Amino acid sequence: MKFTISTHELNSLVNKIQTVVPLKPTIPILSNLYIEASNDELILMATDLVVGIRCFTNAQIHEEGSTTLPAKKFAQLIRELTTARVEISSNANQVTTIIAGTSRFKLNGMSREEFPIISNLNDAYSFQMNQKQLKNILYDAAFAVSRDDSRYVLTGILMEISQGKIRLVGTDGKRLALTQSDVALDPSFANRSVLPLKSVEELLKTLGDEGEVKVSILSDKVAFESDQTLLLTKLISAEYPDYEQVIPKQTNVSVTLHREELISLLRQVSLFTVADSNQSSIRFNLSDGELKLLGNSMEVGEGAVAMPVNYHGEKIEVALNPNSLVDILRHCREETVLFSLIDAYNPVILTDGEQPAVMESTSPFFVIMPMRLTED
Repeated sequence: MKFTISTHELNSLVNKIQTVVPLKPTIPILSNLYIEASNDELILMATDLVVGIRCFTNAQIHEEGSTTLPAKKFAQLIRELTTARVEISSNANQVTTIIAGTSRFKLNGMSREEFPIISNLNDAYSFQMNQKQLKNILYDAAFAVSRDDSRYVLTGILMEISQGKIRLVGTDGKRLALTQSDVALDPSFANRSVLPLKSVEELLKTLGDEGEVKVSILSDKVAFESDQTLLLTKLISAEYPDYEQVIPKQTNVSVTLHREELISLLRQVSLFTVADSNQSSIRFNLSDGELKLLGNSMEVGEGAVAMPVNYHGEKIEVALNPNSLVDILRHCREETVLFSLIDAYNPVILTDGEQPAVMESTSPFFVIMPMRLTED
């Protein structure tokens, strides 16, 4: 194998895929990048056996072939090169020579035969959608995914496709994010898959703000292809819980709140809650014309803030985790949010802008579980 390529272009490709390389690989070959020169194209691949990325670009191919190189060392070396172009060649003993101007380096690789090649997608059901559209709904659902491996299925995003819509759901059991978008596909096609969080995080890095992304669905894998990059992920095989059971079918009270003001007040009063971010709670006291936020802890003291609201009715009180709520508010884009609830014991629904709390809406839909109200 022998090829010449722009150093900048090669560095860009390596940076795009090296984050998939596992820190503690189960087999040694997974710490390497796969490099192939063929038909005037340079192909790079990396995988951790759950997520795989393949990207390609045009290059000046002198001799076709392939090899694998240690990802970390190769990436560090290419990043430090200052020449405009670099020449790379490898021999039958898996020794790769890298020439950049007057500099010359040799890296020992491993047999390309051991590298797990990304499978073909000939039998997949495929459709296309706008990259930015997919990027936005993934971003608005991913933050709510659990980081606790003890509930393995919740460490992924549920992707439901039916009736010409794609719906994404992320939850950690305390908060839930639901986003969806219309897609141009056969309305009769239906699928339910759980994407690992790592694949979603990598996908968010590769998706751009223009162009289309091709989504290909197999029984145990899903692939996303855009801008000369293909990401293939295995699916979480466990059954995702029935998330619709925790979403209130109707609410008694809906109040429009200014998003930035609410974030500011939450940050202020959260200073007076317990140090454990998972256990801290703020009391939301909704009364005639006012929303008051109350926080207190034995160690710090107590704090109370208030904001005017367009509410006229009976007093309602609910306790919520401020950190979970701030995360939700950061993923809203409008100036205001609609805060909808039943009572102190049922989940609270938040929607972006003044959209009604309807799951079928294409606006982000968020649910946060209430915490136990305690006496002062």
